[in-house]
Amino acid sequence: MIDSHALTIEHTHDRHIEVPIRVRYTECDPMNVAHHSVYPVWFEIARTDLLRLRGNAYCALEKAGVMFVVARMSLRYHKPARYDDELTILCDAKPSAGVKVEHTYEVRRGEELLTTGETTLVCVDRDGKIQPIPADLFP
Repeated sequence: MIDSHALTIEHTHDRHIEVPIRVRYTECDPMNVAHHSVYPVWFEIARTDLLRLRGNAYCALEKAGVMFVVARMSLRYHKPARYDDELTILCDAKPSAGVKVEHTYEVRRGEELLTTGETTLVCVDRDGKIQPIPADLFP
């Protein structure tokens, strides 16, 4: 386990992470429901924490000229998250090869499923040209 966001991150293997998030007031609409625009941010937090857990900080990858852009994102909202809810963002990385990596996500409040999502990231260089993912990054 590693400590981040002042809470404990759980992981069961190097392709899965569970990140705790508390819904902040600024993330909510006037009805105290988490705004739909914050879910991609939560997904990114989980995705970059998973990368860090595997021994790679995204900022170090950028310095080395390895960058990832979101090519596809889909979300399905099942139930709303509300102000001050304690959530868990589950993120799984699918095995990857070539130039892309895919992730799946679940947002849960306890055992209750609130949201599911998927992203496809494509590896690019500093000029935005597609390049292969380094072999040691996602073995």
